[in-house]
Amino acid sequence: MNVLLLKHELTLILLGVGVLLADLWLPAERKRNLGCLAAAGVGAILICSFLTPLPAEPQFAFGRMFVLDGMALFFKRFFLVATILVLLMAAEYSDRIAAGISEYYSLILFAAAGMMFAASANDFALLFVALELITVTFYVLVSFQRGRSTSLEAGVKYLIIGALSSAFMVFGIAFMYGTSGAFNFGDIAAKLAEPGANLAGNKLFLCGLLFLFVGLGFKISAVPFQIWAPDVYQGAPTPTTAFLAVGSKAAGFVLLLRVLFVAVPDVTAHWWKLLVVISALTILYGNLCALPQTNLKRLLGYSSISHAGYLLLGVAAASAAGQSAVLYYLGGYLFTVLAAFLVIALVLRETGAEDIEALAGLNQRSPLLAAALTFSMVSLAGIPPLAGFFGKFLLIKSALLAGAAHPAFYWLVAVALAGVVMSLAYYFGVVRAIYWGRAGRNLSELPMSLPAKTMVLVCMAGILFIGIYPSPLLRAAEAAVLALKG
Repeated sequence: MNVLLLKHELTLILLGVGVLLADLWLPAERKRNLGCLAAAGVGAILICSFLTPLPAEPQFAFGRMFVLDGMALFFKRFFLVATILVLLMAAEYSDRIAAGISEYYSLILFAAAGMMFAASANDFALLFVALELITVTFYVLVSFQRGRSTSLEAGVKYLIIGALSSAFMVFGIAFMYGTSGAFNFGDIAAKLAEPGANLAGNKLFLCGLLFLFVGLGFKISAVPFQIWAPDVYQGAPTPTTAFLAVGSKAAGFVLLLRVLFVAVPDVTAHWWKLLVVISALTILYGNLCALPQTNLKRLLGYSSISHAGYLLLGVAAASAAGQSAVLYYLGGYLFTVLAAFLVIALVLRETGAEDIEALAGLNQRSPLLAAALTFSMVSLAGIPPLAGFFGKFLLIKSALLAGAAHPAFYWLVAVALAGVVMSLAYYFGVVRAIYWGRAGRNLSELPMSLPAKTMVLVCMAGILFIGIYPSPLLRAAEAAVLALKG
């Protein structure tokens, strides 16, 4: 048992406990700074992750339940970067949280630890525990503003649908264990490959896999398990929404990739039609529902659903090119979505409104925030040279390559392109409100702290750098997916 493999997760949990203990002695007016200190601690863990070289072979712990390979390390760094930015955003947002800000920071750290465990899950037991750690902390984070009815409503909806998806997942794992006799992904793959075992044709096993897919579909908000996303995105505190959109979705995708391409690659090869249909429906549903939205957070909720559909393009392609495109796309999506939610948090703090109209005159009140939100919208729409363009290009390219064997992928690409065209309407509706909206009388400068300004600049630089110079992230993604079979 190599406990040292878990050093990043354990350090993150200790940091969360430390923040809780520090709350006992700090005066109320200084508790806001705990968020910045916690972000600095997570930054130190991120730096340490680069100092330790990754062994050539995957390293296992706890009876091969936990794996440290290229894929796990890629996502651990992804989650650490997301946690730093969300903690800084939460510190900026702390004046809107009446009580318990230290607990809020700690819950973000515990959720991040769950995501990092998910990145290393090599067994259904660890998969379930990691997902529950993420989901239970998000139950509290979503409903943290107890004085707002929308926050409580979002928390209740997330709790009910989350519990339902967990029940499906437990049934799925039970069916799969009952038929295969194994929890470990590698052991299940070996049993599937045994000649004469016919596990891939066992209806109970396939039913279990389908139930498991329901649980993961809830995490990534893919159709038909997306129903919770718009209401929860709208009602939750803005830093929570940002963490849900980036961290929770990425955790769902890393588990989906592990299950489909490590545990059941033989079944995945026959399920491409199901993945194609879900991908197409998710793209269409997200984009069509986002068109009439006027609430910013709700619009980003539907936008998040459509992006899950684009990411499923790469999963459905079932190739190394598709898998690396998924990782690359998530890397650009991190900076893009966090930039959007950071601007929304800063603007809402001043205006108190969540409608797109509240952005009118933003270019006069804060050119930097206006530019950051414009960068974000243009990148989400997939316009060059920003990160979103190259990400969509790689995903569509992987689907076109898969079309050589299965022409249905050409239809999926057509749906994806139609989704891109539809998305231009609502993304550029936001840009139009920023620069050409009818501004009110208040055109005073929006105040920004130094950490907020730094975060905005980092996100903008990330969106631009990943779009113009994609090679480093693409090479890292290609190296990470070597751990999968595709």
